[in-house]
Amino acid sequence: MKAAVWYGKKDVRVEEREVKAAQAGQVKIKVHYAGICGSDLHAYHHGVGIQEGDKHPLSGQNAPLTLGHEFAGVVSELGDHVSGIKVGDRVVVEPLYHCGKCEYCIQGRYNQCTQFGFVGLNGDGGFAEYVVVESYMVHALPDNVSFEEGALVEPTAVALHAVRHSKLKVGQKVAVYGAGPIGLLTILSAKAAGASEIYAVDVFDERLNLAAKLGAIPVNSAQVNATDTILQKSGGIDVAYEAAGVQPTMDSAISVIKKGGEVVVIAAIPTPLQVNFFELLVKEANLTSTLAYRHIFPEVVSLIAEGALDVKQVITKKIKLDNIVEEGLELLMSDKSHAKILIEINE
Repeated sequence: MKAAVWYGKKDVRVEEREVKAAQAGQVKIKVHYAGICGSDLHAYHHGVGIQEGDKHPLSGQNAPLTLGHEFAGVVSELGDHVSGIKVGDRVVVEPLYHCGKCEYCIQGRYNQCTQFGFVGLNGDGGFAEYVVVESYMVHALPDNVSFEEGALVEPTAVALHAVRHSKLKVGQKVAVYGAGPIGLLTILSAKAAGASEIYAVDVFDERLNLAAKLGAIPVNSAQVNATDTILQKSGGIDVAYEAAGVQPTMDSAISVIKKGGEVVVIAAIPTPLQVNFFELLVKEANLTSTLAYRHIFPEVVSLIAEGALDVKQVITKKIKLDNIVEEGLELLMSDKSHAKILIEINE
């Protein structure tokens, strides 16, 4: 089969790989569509996040690995001891490895598992014609949800988990810092949760134009003082979602929230940031963070199926697997008009 395999920084190769058989407790999926995530970009451009050195304790794999953790397709094979799934089912994959035995898994917080990992980063992923995953990762995809939408369930789960984790109430005001795919999907999720006003902050007009189409009020922080602008227009924000992960956006997020407000960090911040805890203190405000998602995929699928989350709006390009480097991994860094690029793998 054809697969996009990570060998090192700036070294992703589309090559032929053996199609693995589904072992006990596993499911083989014929992948139809897969999305390129920011973590895929970090792996390609910076060589970070991939399982190098020792093999991952749950996947038993290490690099070179097939990338991709946002994907949907059709079940093509079942291993022994798999129930509730059949060959031919349309499915989406929740790509989190978790042991099921540690205290966090037992408490239902499997996204905090001590052996936590991702398909596509810690084991072979979905940028391939076929992928084998654990059966607990597989969720049904209704007929009225396309495979393209299915490929967006995973990043939407990140956004919806952050909104659900926050203290947002119907009618409150929101600011979203960073209008990349996660930021855009956070806008959609906050809107679905009843936010009355949503401000989107970014430095690229192309991204802000997309945010505006989703119903957000765009603020270009390269052209205006984002904090002053948002405070003047809103009078203060109830919940600020930090999906950019840089010092200026963290500072602004803390400054725009009202007394008793909240800042929710979604971005995977690679370098430590300073936090003005005195400002948080005098506001008696909250600062929290989220990691991926848990117990939310069925809800995301249902919201998409019902039309409450129109995730198709963030798709800006579809490409073939052969072109993943030039038209995907490279393009997303050079052309900020793109949000979510999908890879069509099998028709």
